[in-house]
Amino acid sequence: MSRESYSQEKRQRESEKARKKRMKAERKAQRRNQDPEEFELVFAEDIVGRLPSSAEAMRMIEERANAPKAAATVPCKLFVGSLTDMVTEAVLTEIFSKFGKISEAVIITDRNTNQSRGFAFVTFENRHDGAKAVEELDGYELDGRHITVKVATNR
Repeated sequence: MSRESYSQEKRQRESEKARKKRMKAERKAQRRNQDPEEFELVFAEDIVGRLPSSAEAMRMIEERANAPKAAATVPCKLFVGSLTDMVTEAVLTEIFSKFGKISEAVIITDRNTNQSRGFAFVTFENRHDGAKAVEELDGYELDGRHITVKVATNR
């Protein structure tokens, strides 16, 4: 490429750039000189629908603040070991319900004899309640035995 052709191409690019800049300035000037049109009024209600009153908004904020957090509502399954044959699901429900709402209490039985195998599972609806139950009831004496209470794990 000769020095002359390079200069010519550069001049063409620069003139094109200058032409675009002039066009842009002209368009801007035309917009400025035109009579401003009436502005269209748009309300928030048109965009998002009906807005709550300030009293309704405050009530909704308070409800959200008082609602249990999502992580707290995760169920918590507890293993309960060292149970006697006399312990029933009703007894377990009575003891564990002091710590929170229980969704299930199941004593595991032998398939052949249908007798208790000495352990059970108690499921709390809220994991914080389950944690409190583990703290308080691990080592608790029930029918002459100290029971074991731990968070259940998968095999």
